[in-house]
Amino acid sequence: MEKPSADCEADAGALKPAWRGRPVLAVGGALFLVLLVLALRPLLAPAAFGAAEQSPAKASPAVPVHTALVKRETLPIALTGIGTVRAAMSVTVRSRVDGQLERVAFQEGQDVRAGQLLAQIDQRTFAAQVLQAEAQKARDEALLANAQADLKRYDELVQKQLVPRQQFDAAQAQVRQLQAAVRSDEAAVHETHVQLDFTRITAPISGRVGARLIDPGNIVHAADAGGLVVINQIDPIAVQFSVPESHFQAINAALNRKGARLAVQAVDRDTHDVLAEGHLALLNNQIDASTGTVQLKALFDNPQHRLWPGQSVDARLVLGMRQDALTIPPGAVQRSQSGLFTYVIDAQQKATVRSIAVGDTDETRAQVTRGLKEGERVVIDGQYRLVPGAQIVEASGKPAAKSP
Repeated sequence: MEKPSADCEADAGALKPAWRGRPVLAVGGALFLVLLVLALRPLLAPAAFGAAEQSPAKASPAVPVHTALVKRETLPIALTGIGTVRAAMSVTVRSRVDGQLERVAFQEGQDVRAGQLLAQIDQRTFAAQVLQAEAQKARDEALLANAQADLKRYDELVQKQLVPRQQFDAAQAQVRQLQAAVRSDEAAVHETHVQLDFTRITAPISGRVGARLIDPGNIVHAADAGGLVVINQIDPIAVQFSVPESHFQAINAALNRKGARLAVQAVDRDTHDVLAEGHLALLNNQIDASTGTVQLKALFDNPQHRLWPGQSVDARLVLGMRQDALTIPPGAVQRSQSGLFTYVIDAQQKATVRSIAVGDTDETRAQVTRGLKEGERVVIDGQYRLVPGAQIVEASGKPAAKSP
């Protein structure tokens, strides 16, 4: 077979490098076209690539809310302070004599009446002291009777000048001495009877007893600091609270203007229910300079024991009544960084934001001092789904309870 010529081999060598580079060029060109298409996509085919994005949005559904009208009515002028329930009277029952505690006549947590027997101390020693004092009194009374008889005889003999006057005077002094001794014996007898009575420990006030502090069989002393039991009077009961000193003049003016007791409400701090209604019993005679507050105390009838010593409540002091006040439910008042606002419903049933100012507030009403007019409609429940301009619809059912 003949070998290829030198010219053929040269032609093959010249063509070989060009054939090897063609795949690289093809791949690079395709990649360049892809990048070019992606870069020009928004300009070349907006209708094809953005048709879905330009479709019209559906209308938002109406938001169900509860609404109420702005009303004009009479509103109490009130101050609220954090108060603590205290017993109207509290007594620690202690023994007034030393002795062994024989028995306890009460049950822990029991209601007791003033004068009711609570405990009994061994009284045998005190009964013996009573007998001893009475015997001493009887002895001195006998001596007095004899001295009085002698005095009578000396009186007759002195008149007849049969005995010296000095003897009569001595007999008279003896009678006065024995009379004083008898009176001292009477006091001693009374004292021993008192000590005997102290062995019966009775309730000094009506109220509810607490835990028993000592058990029968122990020796009790009059100097014991702990006592036997504590009695708290819880009906009536007191609430002690404080308000800033800036309110002192208003409270003092209300007391002088009304000439009667100011009403006070004890309000539960969690549920905001009115637990009891009472009256102001004390406006303290000085302002606490360290806290800048003035202390007050109110008394409440507490037959159902809804108030309990140590309980924390809101004390609401009513100073008077404000006529023709614009009011809304407390649930309509919303808070933001800019202040208080509420959602007002216009004629097209759309919600708009309105900045407001609020005055006195109670459990059911809040006074609006700025921002609303009588007859306007505000949202009191369902605000969490609202935005300005949202369409609303009145929801069914009762609105959720909201704290003032």
